[in-house]
Amino acid sequence: SDAKENEKPAHQVTLSPYYIGETEVTQALWKEVMGENPSGFKGSNKPVENVSWKDCQIFIEKLNKNTGLNFRLPTEAEWEYAARGGNMSRGYKYSRSNSLGDVAWYTDNSGHTTHDVKTKQANELGLYDMSGNVHEWCEDWYATYEKVDQVNPKGPLVGKYRVTRGGACNSPQNYCRVSFRNRFDPSTKSRNIGFRLAL
Repeated sequence: SDAKENEKPAHQVTLSPYYIGETEVTQALWKEVMGENPSGFKGSNKPVENVSWKDCQIFIEKLNKNTGLNFRLPTEAEWEYAARGGNMSRGYKYSRSNSLGDVAWYTDNSGHTTHDVKTKQANELGLYDMSGNVHEWCEDWYATYEKVDQVNPKGPLVGKYRVTRGGACNSPQNYCRVSFRNRFDPSTKSRNIGFRLAL
């Protein structure tokens, strides 16, 4: 009922199996891979932030070289499915709750700073901070939705903005809903934007 126009129309999406990070990428992991920490709100177990979409791609390339795996950013559809609790979803407005303070650091309780990951309740899949703490980069270029069934949607091939999902420590409640979407230039860096990994 409170969905914004860019969250409509509702449409059917089918996804292949995938893994997604239990938490946002932490500053400790970023520093281990990259050798430095760009974050504004320092803390090893806080989410890394102040990283652009392009920075994330460099991090992922190095991480994949170090691990021999194929990490990537989640697609927007993968992110939302996970935030909603996957096939265990109970239909909450936020990730696992209709009471935002139980699951998220946001403008009313964060002191306008990020917090250590895993300090709020996990959702139905055991994932943390998908409503609040930091907005999270997704792989997709931003586009409006179409009312057609889709399988493994990845957004358009080209675009101007990349998608972010989830609320942040300075977000009002409405921005922390699991369906909320935003967009930024891929070179944007902000203390309110981080990311999590998919595989």
